[in-house]
Amino acid sequence: MAYHPFKNLGLKLLAVGLATLLWLTVLGEHVVERSLRVPLEFQNIPPKLEILGDTPTAVDVRVRGTSGLLSRLQPGEVVAVLDLLGARPGSRLFHLRTDQVRAPFGVEVTQVVPSTLALDLERSAEREVPVVPAVDGTPAPGFVVGDVSAVPATVKVVGPESRLQQLRQATTEPVSVDGATSTVTDVVTVGVMDAALRLAASQNATVTVQVLPAPVTRDLLDVPVELRNLGHGLRAEVAPGTVTVSARGRREVLSGLGTGSVTAFVDLAGLGPGQYNLAVRVDPPTDFGVSGIDPATATVRIRPQ
Repeated sequence: MAYHPFKNLGLKLLAVGLATLLWLTVLGEHVVERSLRVPLEFQNIPPKLEILGDTPTAVDVRVRGTSGLLSRLQPGEVVAVLDLLGARPGSRLFHLRTDQVRAPFGVEVTQVVPSTLALDLERSAEREVPVVPAVDGTPAPGFVVGDVSAVPATVKVVGPESRLQQLRQATTEPVSVDGATSTVTDVVTVGVMDAALRLAASQNATVTVQVLPAPVTRDLLDVPVELRNLGHGLRAEVAPGTVTVSARGRREVLSGLGTGSVTAFVDLAGLGPGQYNLAVRVDPPTDFGVSGIDPATATVRIRPQ
């Protein structure tokens, strides 16, 4: 097919004109250098390897190009990339070269500062730890916080081996019981306080906080003091013969108590004739507590029969 040099002449002249205009525009701009703070990315991090400490997130680079091109640079167009392929555990030094900086066409990277980065690398591990919920606020007057539980009760945490060894528990967002008069249940986020560690999977927990009526105290008066384990052929007298027992527990339980609801005694096992000052004790009750006995001791006189 014959070549026709004048075919599409108008388009050819337009292309030449635009090229000339672009060349003149570039020729008129000065080539300058500028320092930029650019983000640092890590790539090819080996599996089961963690970077310890405060990892650098940016470096300084010096770039060269036309003033117009450099003035139009947008954040993220220039990025330093550190390749960790083949890295091993321990304190390591990595060179950061100019050819490891991504930049738009026409922008030349002439320097990277720092040119060498020190990184501490450690093997990654996984560990299961208990979830300890955080509780915030105070229940209504007359109520107290009882048992606190979380479902799930444990979570798996991933991170550097040395930091995992120091971890004792995971925690949750605070569950508020402020002004509560009954059990509070809430679904909250689980996390760990160490920024070097993370959950194996994002996790929520259902936290249940028991809010119970506050225990009250009631004095049981004139509770008889029994003599236990008195030796054969002996008789004994105790003074005082009655004590006051302070019971502590739920109001509805204590309201039904009487003098016979608790048994006070002194233990005479192994004692012969004589006078003794002995501690007054009570059999442990099952549905309330004993906060005090008055008097706490009794005088016991043992004689032969």
